[in-house]
Amino acid sequence: MTSHQILNPADHGQLRISTGAGSALGDGVMACLAVPAEFRRLASEFPILFRYDAESRRFGALALFGFEQGENLYLGEQDWDATCRPLAMSVQPFLVGRPQHGDGPSQVHIDMAHPRISANGEGMRVFDEHGQQTPYLEKLTGLLGALDEGYRASGDFLAALARYDLLEPFSMDVTLDSGAMHRLVGYHLIDEAKLAALEPAVLSELHAAGHLEPIYMALASLGNLSKLVRRKNLRSNG
Repeated sequence: MTSHQILNPADHGQLRISTGAGSALGDGVMACLAVPAEFRRLASEFPILFRYDAESRRFGALALFGFEQGENLYLGEQDWDATCRPLAMSVQPFLVGRPQHGDGPSQVHIDMAHPRISANGEGMRVFDEHGQQTPYLEKLTGLLGALDEGYRASGDFLAALARYDLLEPFSMDVTLDSGAMHRLVGYHLIDEAKLAALEPAVLSELHAAGHLEPIYMALASLGNLSKLVRRKNLRSNG
C-alpha cells in the first residue's frame, strides 16, 4: 500500500526520514528502474538489463541487484556495498507527481506509507523550524529532477532500440558453489551482432541523439553479472 501526498511544510513540517540501509527500509528488492542518463555511472557496479512491461507495452531498463525476488546482494548490514545507487533507490520515499488535470509543473510527492518515514522522531528533517527546505531535501529534490528528466528522455532511447531491433531475449542459469540453481528469465539485453551490423549512417544518428553511449554502457555493465554470482556465493557460503 502507498499513501502519496504533495510535500508541504504545513502537513510535513515535523517529518523526518530514516536514511540508513536495510530491507526493512525498502532496499530489499531484486532490481529497480534505471534511466539511460545514469548508465555510465551504474555500469561500474550493476548489470543493466531490459524488461518488457505488458501493461505499458514498452521496454524499460533495470539495474539488477539479485537473482530472487526481494534479494539485494549489494545490501550490507548498515549501508550499500556499492560506489553508487540508482536514482530510483536514492530518492525514496520521495517521488515526482503531476497535477491531476493538465500538464502543469511537476510536484514533489512523498509516500507516507513508505518504511523510511520515521516513526520515532529520529532521522533527517525535511523542513526546518521556519518551514524552509533543509539541505537534505534540497539534495533530494535535485535527484528527483534528474530522475524525472532521465525518465522523460528514456522514451526516445527505448524507441530507438525498438526501431533498429537492438534488444534480444536473455536468460541465465546460475549454479552456485553449493549446487543450488537459479534462473533469470524474462529479460532482454543489447544484441551485439545487430549493433555491429548497423550502417554508419544509423550509428551516426544514434550518436547524435545521445543514444550510443548508454547502449555501450549497458553492454559494458554485463560484466557485473559474474560479480553478482560471486556475491551470491559469498552470501550463500557465509
